[in-house]
Amino acid sequence: MVSAIIQAYPGGREGAAALLGLELKKFDNHAYENAGHRPLADDQLHALEQIARTTFLPDYLCSLYGGVFVPMPEQAELDNVELYRMALDADVKEGRVDQVIAKALASGDIDEQELAEIVVAHRVHIAARHAEVGAVITLHRRAIK
Repeated sequence: MVSAIIQAYPGGREGAAALLGLELKKFDNHAYENAGHRPLADDQLHALEQIARTTFLPDYLCSLYGGVFVPMPEQAELDNVELYRMALDADVKEGRVDQVIAKALASGDIDEQELAEIVVAHRVHIAARHAEVGAVITLHRRAIK
């Protein structure tokens, strides 16, 4: 996961080290957990991901608990066209779940590989739907007085 963050970061290892104020060798020791060095802290990984616009850390943590990470959009990013796009995206992902289930049932039963594919597709769909509902709430929520 740390390697994926570093690869996605503009400027790679050198850029990431510079952002965190570490010399490259020290950064490498922490990033790759070389003997006697603590791994990069969550706040350091978060800082890198904010620039890289990735979500590897929360995706990883959520997957440990069988869940999915769904970032909530900012109100400034939303309008009704974006809500429509999000609804279509959720619909497409729901259709993918149904396709995977139909394919699995064609043989008469669901094997472990098919089960895993169904669960992954379902989690992706639920994440998209959750994001869509959250966006509707964010855009249309009455201001607190």
